[in-house]
Amino acid sequence: MSEILAENLSEKSVVGSDGSEVGRLYNVTMDYKSGRLNHLLVEPAEGVTVDFEMDDRGRYHIPVSEVQAVKDHIVVSR
Repeated sequence: MSEILAENLSEKSVVGSDGSEVGRLYNVTMDYKSGRLNHLLVEPAEGVTVDFEMDDRGRYHIPVSEVQAVKDHIVVSR
């Protein structure tokens, strides 16, 4: 994947590879020691249910390995 500035990801729409809406990017987690990105934290769209882990604040934790593309929106495997 090519370089993308974090400021360009803020509030970006997240969709599934099947075209379904997932939500909006809230934040990204990373490993402090290695600098490796771990998860996208996604605020789910209303009424959306996907098979990703959800935290106690209702945000999906989508592994970065599930990201297929980043353009106008972020596409994740679904």
